[in-house]
Amino acid sequence: MTLSNAMQEYLAEAYRLAYYQNGDPYVSTSALAEVMAVSAPAVTRMVQRLKEGGYLEHEPYKGICLTTAGEQEALQSIRRHRLVECFLVNVMRFGWHEVHDSADELGAVVSDTVVNRMDKMAGHPRRCPHGEPIPTQEGHMPRVTDSPLNEADPGHAFVISRVNTHDEEKLRYFDSLGLRPGTPFRLISRAPFNGPIELELKNGAAVIGHELAGALRVCTEEDFVLA
Repeated sequence: MTLSNAMQEYLAEAYRLAYYQNGDPYVSTSALAEVMAVSAPAVTRMVQRLKEGGYLEHEPYKGICLTTAGEQEALQSIRRHRLVECFLVNVMRFGWHEVHDSADELGAVVSDTVVNRMDKMAGHPRRCPHGEPIPTQEGHMPRVTDSPLNEADPGHAFVISRVNTHDEEKLRYFDSLGLRPGTPFRLISRAPFNGPIELELKNGAAVIGHELAGALRVCTEEDFVLA
């Protein structure tokens, strides 16, 4: 069975959803419909096709679970997408706010040989420009340990781990504050009642709203270096 681009995208999104569920491999079809921005019937039809192809299992009241074959396809799709993003940013000097859609388009057509060359030219990155981990060529996905900035404890040092948004305006704003994956900072204060959050960066201070800070994931310096 030859997988279409849409089928690969479904598998990749299902893997992403399961990845951050702390060991629960099942993903609800409603969650998949939401992240894919499609209707429930559309998800049902695609799930049935992927199940017939042996790429996932579907359990009533539990959701879908990728098979070994499904995980392999998902990991390769994710690897291509994130390495293309790194190539566009690190080599071609695009802004991190403008590469997500282009990586979707290019990742669907580039060969593994081209992707591996992109990997080399981009410096063999461990994370994409938005901080997401990049699977190895052998299909191993590094484990990320982080938490939302708006839940972190003041008085401690952190590193920006990931940015959970592809919104161009938000990414531009984070960039203007110097808040990108890998950026070290100290959390000075979190105002009560979901008030603003004050950070101390190497080149000065920054203040960010509570809701917007939820899009930033933070970790220790040790955890940023993926195992």
